[in-house]
Amino acid sequence: MDFDIIAKKCNLFDGTDTEKVISNICALDNEYSKEELIEIYNYILTYSNNPDVLMNVIRQADRFREKSTLSVLLDLLLMKNDGVDVSQKEKFVSVRAMCAKAIANYKDTNAVTPLLYCLNNKDEHYKVRLSCADALGKIGDKYAVAPLIEVMKDEDEKSVYLRESAASALGLIGDMRALDPLVSILETKQGLMNKFTFLKERVIEALTKLRLDDNDRVFRALKGSLSDESTQVRINAIEALMESNHPEAIETIKTCLADSDEEVRKNALIALYNMEGRDILDEVISLPVYHQSLKEEAQYMIEEYEDD
Repeated sequence: MDFDIIAKKCNLFDGTDTEKVISNICALDNEYSKEELIEIYNYILTYSNNPDVLMNVIRQADRFREKSTLSVLLDLLLMKNDGVDVSQKEKFVSVRAMCAKAIANYKDTNAVTPLLYCLNNKDEHYKVRLSCADALGKIGDKYAVAPLIEVMKDEDEKSVYLRESAASALGLIGDMRALDPLVSILETKQGLMNKFTFLKERVIEALTKLRLDDNDRVFRALKGSLSDESTQVRINAIEALMESNHPEAIETIKTCLADSDEEVRKNALIALYNMEGRDILDEVISLPVYHQSLKEEAQYMIEEYEDD
């Protein structure tokens, strides 16, 4: 295949009209086979220096997820392709972040080391590191667990968003080595609002994905989170407790039926219904101690799920 002719046909190196270049590349679908398109995409990903064109081609290539493209994407992530000027690194941040997302779709453990290289590089742009953390979670290789734990625990990490992504990735991987570090984050951040709110949410979500069983330390951390200032943290803690097998989970969630926030009360009721069934709905309706809005929610649930 003559790539020079294809490049001219697409105005690939013209640089004057990006939309036209992208349109020309999309039109190649009508002329070439899947195998030929993969070769063309790999060529463009190797030699183009136009971020918008590269992002479009990454999306196009992701339709096929051909093994040969993975190595090209990894080179682009690591700024090793011939078309990218390393001195213009900032210009390609979004491209490289998209690369990491596309790489994750291959579920190939050979990508773990390059992804970790970018994740662990503190001089790297946080958006690229975020995407690499997400990709590592989706690939699910346990080799990434220890580095992800270190990122999540790092108090000096400038981006709390990166710590959140590391926590989420650990939940996706599901390795029990993450259990104690996750709980430690939750314990040390209890009572702290603002920038740590989302980190706590991600930690609780990750704990929910792990096998909680009747772990007392996890239970205490989740129970403490029911007093957090953040409504969403409290809701997440309720959901995590619902998934646990701890013998005190039901009674603990029942305390949330008196929460000051209506959404928290509603989520507690739904969790208890999933755990106990109809009895909790009848109890809420019949006893005067419960808020009127909660009684109405219980009645609605009976009409929606119980009555034929």
